[in-house]
Amino acid sequence: MSNALEVAQIAGLVGEPARANMLLALGDGRALPAGELAACAGITAPTASEHLARLEQSGLLISIRQGRHRYYRIASPEVATMLEAVMVVAAGNPPRMERFRIDPELQLGRTCYNHLAGQLGVAICDALIRKNCVVLDGDVAHVMPAGLQFLSNWGVDVGRMGKHPYCRTCIDWSERRPHLGGAVGIAIHKRCLELKWVEHHLDSRALKITRAGRLGLERVFGIIGLAR
Repeated sequence: MSNALEVAQIAGLVGEPARANMLLALGDGRALPAGELAACAGITAPTASEHLARLEQSGLLISIRQGRHRYYRIASPEVATMLEAVMVVAAGNPPRMERFRIDPELQLGRTCYNHLAGQLGVAICDALIRKNCVVLDGDVAHVMPAGLQFLSNWGVDVGRMGKHPYCRTCIDWSERRPHLGGAVGIAIHKRCLELKWVEHHLDSRALKITRAGRLGLERVFGIIGLAR
């Protein structure tokens, strides 16, 4: 009974539209101020503060104070994974499919907490599978020796990954297929940023694939036709 009550409490917090909008706005791992989150949710600042306090008390968010300002971010990768899982269910719920609209920019490429998602994230995962760099086993991705060499040649520091690295996969809510999470997914996202292959939108989780990114994705991963 206790577990059921806790699940119901979390579901109730996430299920309120304004709180859901604020949580999703934080889904890329950034820390945002209350005022910006209020704008994302379409509510007043005092109402946003009440919602944020409840989310923080429940352990879904944490706050960071910098000077006079307080910033909020997702408390853990587990919370981000939960939100993505809810999006997967929402996107595949037949009675609501006609009302579920996917932003084309988010579908093309976005951050899922701290790794790549959308068509970009799925395409990179597919490319690594084709190259025998990664082998999927359920919801786990094992990086093969060839994968370690490939990532190293691309400029990723694989020394911290160990001899037999693996990571969890996420079912992408817009593509309904897996993308890479965990340390491997984080490293790929970081490298794409370092190479300026992608740029973050200022007010969204969406990513822009740059001209350098289009050329690099084709040259390194054999990925073409993503950028619009």
